[in-house]
This record gives sequence, C-alpha cells and structure tokens, in this order.
Amino acid sequence: MLSRGRKRRAAAALFFLLLIAWAAAPWVAGASVPAAAWTAAETPKFIALTFDDGPRRSTTTALLDGLEARGVRATFFLIGKQLDHNEDLIRRMDAQGHQIGIHTYDHVSLTGLSRADFDAQVALTRQKLMAILGHDGFLLRPPYGAVDEAVRKNAGCPIILWSIDPEDWGDQNAAREVEHVVANARDGAIILLHDIFPASVEAALTIVDRLHAQGYLFVTVEELFAARHIPLEAGEVYREACP
Repeated sequence: MLSRGRKRRAAAALFFLLLIAWAAAPWVAGASVPAAAWTAAETPKFIALTFDDGPRRSTTTALLDGLEARGVRATFFLIGKQLDHNEDLIRRMDAQGHQIGIHTYDHVSLTGLSRADFDAQVALTRQKLMAILGHDGFLLRPPYGAVDEAVRKNAGCPIILWSIDPEDWGDQNAAREVEHVVANARDGAIILLHDIFPASVEAALTIVDRLHAQGYLFVTVEELFAARHIPLEAGEVYREACP
C-alpha cells in the first residue's frame, strides 16, 4: 500500500504529464487562463509561486480567489499559531491543489535551537496541519532562510528556500515587486512572496498574468522538481529546479 507521500509524488508526476498535454492542446474558449506561448515541440517553462507567513483571512482569501480564477497552483508555507480559526482556508488550499508547508509555529529562526525547541516550532505545526488535513507530507521553509546542520538533521523533510525574492515585506510596492520578479523569472525558479500584504496579493496575480503571457506554467514546488526529475530528499536544501 502506497504511503501518503508516495501517493502525492505519483499524483504530482501524473499532473505534470497532464499539464503538458493541456498546455500543448488548442485553448478552450472562455477559460480564464491564457494559452501558453510555446509549441508541442518546445520544452515548457515551469515556475513555482510560494507564499510565507500566512494564512491571513482577508489577504489569503483574495489570493486564493485570484489563483482559482487563473487555474494556478501555488505553495503556502504557513505559521502554526495562525492556523486556528483559519482551518477552512487551509482545507480550501488543499482541495484546490495548492501545496502546504511549514514556516514554524511563530516565525523564529531555527538555527541554534535545542531539539525540544525545534520540535515546538516544526513538529507542533506539522501535528496541527495533520489534524486539519488528515495527511502529512509537508515541506519546511525556515524563516529568513536560516539553515545549519541541526536544522538539516532535524527537519525530517525537504527544506525549500527560493531563487527570486522581491523583498515584498519592505516597501510593499506592488509595481516594483512585479518588475523585479518578471525581470528575474527563469525556468525552474522559486518565487518568494508573502500572502499577508494586500500589495503582495496584487503583485502575485499580476506576475501570474505577465508570466503566463511569456509561456510560463505555474506549478507547486513538488510538481516543479518532479517535472525536472529531481528527487526531494529530507534534510536537503533546494532553491530552484534547474532544467
């Protein structure tokens, strides 16, 4: 009997094959996502949109609405203490095919922590997510991208960082964030944004529209690495999936 993790990997591989077939086919009139700008003879460009620090009901809901309208899947690294009273949002993420990961319980650096303190940040958040969703398989994104040997040893899952960071937490300028991401977009990249800022939600949806027009297809982190046949290993750090 396949484990939940293996089932998810098999589903990701199947989704990848179906996605290629979908993108190479003639576009169906009336759908909300533009056709990818590449032919069946070309290799598609895949990119992953990821969000940290949520969920926040107002902004995360608006983001999920916009992604759903565009047929886009993303990856959300969630804060454990913000899961309570947002269970419906988390179930919606899961049901709509978004990937869910751990961003610690209250956004502290994981480096230098004892094992007990590490588990209070990561294992507790994992337990809460499992109680809400009924499955495991959550990736880890350490706050600030801070990783040491102890974090790698204790993670118990792949560690996902990023390759494109517009630092949207700073000036919260949607136009600037869009231009930064679009200018640095490349096949296999992982984009970092935060779904707790209205400007970041606005930027994310504009980024999707702009990069769709350039032939990019948005996938979850798991799907991104499956597309490039790169296995994700527990304790290893990943910043992008180079073709």
